[in-house]
Amino acid sequence: MNTPRSSRSFGWSRWLSTQWQRWFGSFVSANPATPKPRKALPWVPIRSLSPRHKPRIARHLLALPAQDRYLRFGYAATDEQIGRYVAGLNFVRDEIFGVFNRRLDLVAMAHLAYSIDPQWATCAEFGVSVSPHQRGKGLGAKLFGHAVMHARNQGVSLLFIHALSENVAMLKIARQAGASVQRDGSETEAYLALPQATLDSQINGLVQEQMAEVDYQLKMQANQFREWLCTVQEIRQGVRDARDAARGP
Repeated sequence: MNTPRSSRSFGWSRWLSTQWQRWFGSFVSANPATPKPRKALPWVPIRSLSPRHKPRIARHLLALPAQDRYLRFGYAATDEQIGRYVAGLNFVRDEIFGVFNRRLDLVAMAHLAYSIDPQWATCAEFGVSVSPHQRGKGLGAKLFGHAVMHARNQGVSLLFIHALSENVAMLKIARQAGASVQRDGSETEAYLALPQATLDSQINGLVQEQMAEVDYQLKMQANQFREWLCTVQEIRQGVRDARDAARGP
């Protein structure tokens, strides 16, 4: 019996998660710049975003409650201000990463912004947001670890986080990664010195990107199959209705 494509896709996702933990779990645990959560978290496919993902980025950010917007941007961002932020994202200079659910909704994203000042060419700033219904899964820590790895491989030596002092979740991630945290009233700054890139970190980054891309394509195929199935069911229902109408009462 043939297995439906959607079921095969979810099976592949589970296989990818298992392989990732088996192949690279030891490297992540040994990486001094990777956040170390208390519990071992499953592999999360983190994909680099491009300009074509702007509508999904906008939907994700606009869906954030007022308090989450305040913590993410440092002020109570309006819909208009979020729109300008999304429109101004520089996908050439910076790195924007995202986590998609099985329906390809963006449920978490991170912005790794590189300095435009040549004097601080080896510095970058990190910002993250997670949808409320996805909290407690370690996505923020995963995105931070991914950003750390990517920044290392790009020659960044200092990762900077600027957050409100009440943003406990973000500051906890920074502290667990070994960052130096300095509080100044309502605002807090964290600095994390990054080790130089190694062959392991570079291979790790390449393979993770490839696996995340495979996961994304499988989810896309599953969504396309579901849409096709819904269309077929609608057509079949239309045929039944037309046949019943032709038969009359």
